[in-house]
Amino acid sequence: MAIAVDVAKDPKAVKPKFIGNFTKRQVVCFGMAALTGIPFYLLTKKAIGTDTAALLMVAVMLPFFFIAMYEKDGATAEQYVKQVILMKFVRSGIRKYKAENLYEQLKKREGMEKEVEALECKKRKRKEMRGSKEK
Repeated sequence: MAIAVDVAKDPKAVKPKFIGNFTKRQVVCFGMAALTGIPFYLLTKKAIGTDTAALLMVAVMLPFFFIAMYEKDGATAEQYVKQVILMKFVRSGIRKYKAENLYEQLKKREGMEKEVEALECKKRKRKEMRGSKEK
């Protein structure tokens, strides 16, 4: 009798489960959603009505559910949002390509070497002239 078991192709994709089918991160986020949403509902249901309070409670809890469940390309929600903010607002949109012209650098270096040689020749000539005047 054969038993078929699904095995993940990438072992890194397998996440350890904490409670039921949820990871620790998801359990913490759901707990935070409950800690904010339920008191919000209980405090507002008399003032604005149960239907509106329930809708607002869902709206208050949605960011926590989003943070708990969203994952794109192995990045969590806050990592992904950080990357988007960096890409859109912090870094410039147009990156200018600046090539290093090696030929120009070689020309400058050659010019500097010629200048140094000329200065050294002048210095040698002066020494020779001084040496010949002393004799």
